[in-house]
Amino acid sequence: MTDAPAPAPAAEFAPGPDTGSIPPFFRPEERAVLPERARSFIGLTYGVVEGYRHLLLDVHVPEAAPGPVPLVVWMHGGAWLFGVRDLLPLEWPANLIIQSALDAGMAIATIDYRHSREAAFPAQLHDAKAAIRYLRHFAPELGVDPSRIAVWGESAGGHLAALVALVHEQELEGSVGVTGVSSRISAAVCFYPVTDVDALPPMSDALPVHVREMIVASGQPLPPEPVDILLEHSPYPREEARRLLSPVSHVTAEAPPFLLVHGEADRLVPMEQSRRLNSLLTEAGAEVTLVTVPGADHVFAGTDPRPQAERAVRFLREQLGLPTEAL
Repeated sequence: MTDAPAPAPAAEFAPGPDTGSIPPFFRPEERAVLPERARSFIGLTYGVVEGYRHLLLDVHVPEAAPGPVPLVVWMHGGAWLFGVRDLLPLEWPANLIIQSALDAGMAIATIDYRHSREAAFPAQLHDAKAAIRYLRHFAPELGVDPSRIAVWGESAGGHLAALVALVHEQELEGSVGVTGVSSRISAAVCFYPVTDVDALPPMSDALPVHVREMIVASGQPLPPEPVDILLEHSPYPREEARRLLSPVSHVTAEAPPFLLVHGEADRLVPMEQSRRLNSLLTEAGAEVTLVTVPGADHVFAGTDPRPQAERAVRFLREQLGLPTEAL
């Protein structure tokens, strides 16, 4: 009998500029674990759309909370093509976002939404808004304050968080799940979001030269553009779909407070994406803060993500009416 080969390191399968791939699997230890000091509601079905998997979310509430607490809704990244509600970028500590929010006195919900090969835009926005309506509707059972809800997301999730914060047209609200409840939110944190698809460079441009050459030499085509996949079967004409998909198209003075955090060395989603949204929100008279992180690539690669999570938590506590001096 021969020994089985050792499993390949998970990082070898990590998606991003260095590999240009989606992981074919995750090792068992990479599953998220339940946070500490929390009451957790796992696998709540916030939407049922015929022909699709159930749309699920998890909610974690500080166990010592004296009453209804503010709620943050986390939206995962993954180029709209992959990702799941309870896993962060592989470079980050597993429970960085959930535990940071809980320890700061906030509840946090993590949501799944339909991927782009399951359903075209605006399905992802419909799902995100449906999750917020569900959480607001069932706030008493969950122990959260329906008047204090914020969104927080990274990459594609940061893009969705920005859209949720800015978009209020009924056709983009959708009719998934609970209806007749507001999906408006009090604040938005967006880590390196896509904000203007017309100014977004091709994803293949972010591939290192050696990866591009390897793909070409293999005879395989370069990866398709995530935006093209997302809009391939959209009900809107191409140019209108691209406009509706871009948060910069929806900026008004009524926007809630924004915190934008972007790595200066981001090759996948250039920092100009956040700069553009920041400029338009400022011109509109909305409250916005832009933080750029020196040396950070996408998912803050090359830097420690923990200071950015701490920065986001301070901002959310302030916007949701919790004392910041307690941190």
